[in-house]
Amino acid sequence: MKILQASCALALALATSTAHGFNQEIRALFQPDPTQPGKNLFVNKTPNSGYCASYPAQCAEHNMFSIELPVRFDSTRFISPGDWMSVKAPANWRQLTVTNVETQETETVEVRIIGVGSTYVLSDSATSITGVPNEAEAHDKLWVSSGWVFVPEPCRYSGVASYGTHSYRFFWKTPVETICSKVASYRIPSMSFDKLDIAYELKTPNPLGMSTGQYTGSLTYTLGPGKDFTMSRLMEPDDPTLTLDFVLDVQHTLKVDLPPGGTRVTLEPVGGWEPWINSGRKPTKISADQVFYISASSRFKVMLLCNSQGGNVCNLGSPKGDSSRVQVRMSLPPGIIGPGGGQVNRIPLDFNRWSAPFQPGMYVERKPGYLHFDMDSREIDFLLRPGKNDRLRGNVTIIWDSEV
Repeated sequence: MKILQASCALALALATSTAHGFNQEIRALFQPDPTQPGKNLFVNKTPNSGYCASYPAQCAEHNMFSIELPVRFDSTRFISPGDWMSVKAPANWRQLTVTNVETQETETVEVRIIGVGSTYVLSDSATSITGVPNEAEAHDKLWVSSGWVFVPEPCRYSGVASYGTHSYRFFWKTPVETICSKVASYRIPSMSFDKLDIAYELKTPNPLGMSTGQYTGSLTYTLGPGKDFTMSRLMEPDDPTLTLDFVLDVQHTLKVDLPPGGTRVTLEPVGGWEPWINSGRKPTKISADQVFYISASSRFKVMLLCNSQGGNVCNLGSPKGDSSRVQVRMSLPPGIIGPGGGQVNRIPLDFNRWSAPFQPGMYVERKPGYLHFDMDSREIDFLLRPGKNDRLRGNVTIIWDSEV
């Protein structure tokens, strides 16, 4: 008997650029983890930049990660006392379709922006604008109701901010999609937001139900006053759009191992041949159960190949011209659902025809399954007819394939 093994991989990656907007790559990866077989989730592989790269402890505490984008917002005029500096991020869930490049299968990804930040840069120092000699106090005095770091509800303070003579770096969490504002206390000749930090959250499909290959898709946001990303009505961006380009990378496992000697299967009665040899008591069952060990994280199919006229029967033969037939069935470990739904228990495998799909509900790591070989009563009668003394042989091949 020959067991063929197959493996499959699915990858997610994202990166592009355009002349009239900014593109940012988002990467996520699924690999089955033997230590956490029930964890069927993508892992974000996009490196942190911006706020979370500077303050990793703050982001780890809040399970947040950020990307710094080279997008700049500049004021269209001076900032007057009483002007509202309103920040809004697309915090609601938005959907995009990702498509398998090879199979054209599609899946849905959801994304939302859960935080936004930047560094505001003043034309003049905070101390010269406010007349307050202490830099920290001067930045606080620029804005009504305490400094910039203490954002009004429903936005939330992220934990840490930093400042210089002309600049103030901040990051606000955006649990809901609404405007959060600070009000100027002083006249500021000009102001900019240098770069844009965003934190995002993803909802990805169940990778166990996805085929091998790269799934790609994009989601575009608008930037500017009244748009998806707003940094006040007085601030215009140097890029009109931000596009997030996704590639989902799924690296599945499908592996089948036989124990030593498992390629040779001997069919015999329960309790051996002694009752037949010693007393002539004909066995009612001649069979063999061959264990194998399967690791699987994605759906797969199985095919039987042998000397057969069809169905789940393989022919055995001898040089003397005798022949007999063996039925072939398969059982799989718990956690893998068969074509009809439910546990796979002694399902027939048909000659030259795929049985599918077999779908893991979780990552199965080297769990035992069985191939069952059985002779029915008619074959036993034929094999044990008077005067016959022979040995019948045959080759049976089982193919597992992740391309369903």
